[in-house]
Amino acid sequence: MPERDFSDAELIAFMDEALQPSRSSELEAALRDDESLRARLVQLRGRDAAGLHTIGGIWRRGRLSCPSRDDLGAFLLDALEDEHADYIRFHLEQIGCRICAANLEDLKAAANAQTAKQIRPRRTRFFQTSAGYLRKENG
Repeated sequence: MPERDFSDAELIAFMDEALQPSRSSELEAALRDDESLRARLVQLRGRDAAGLHTIGGIWRRGRLSCPSRDDLGAFLLDALEDEHADYIRFHLEQIGCRICAANLEDLKAAANAQTAKQIRPRRTRFFQTSAGYLRKENG
């Protein structure tokens, strides 16, 4: 695969582990076979290490386009205005932000754990109430 198939932005995202997994796999395979692509990657890494900052680099490192964890939680609860929810959906699905996807999965797991914690005592109370009622009826 020729090195021109990957943009500088994709190479930088790859170094930041922010490139979508499928594209990251393609890039890894290309890096094995393409010396000029490896040279570009080294050059980009050198620019970053030398402190040559761009607005795009600062934007990516600061994750300025990422929604907050509170916004992701509200998105999970379907409590956002349509436009805001559409942006988060775009950010997750089209941009493929792995950090936000991981945050969303973490919030889902926490919500499921909290739901399970609330359900167990409720089931126990229902069972105890039912068992007591059955004893009265049969006794």
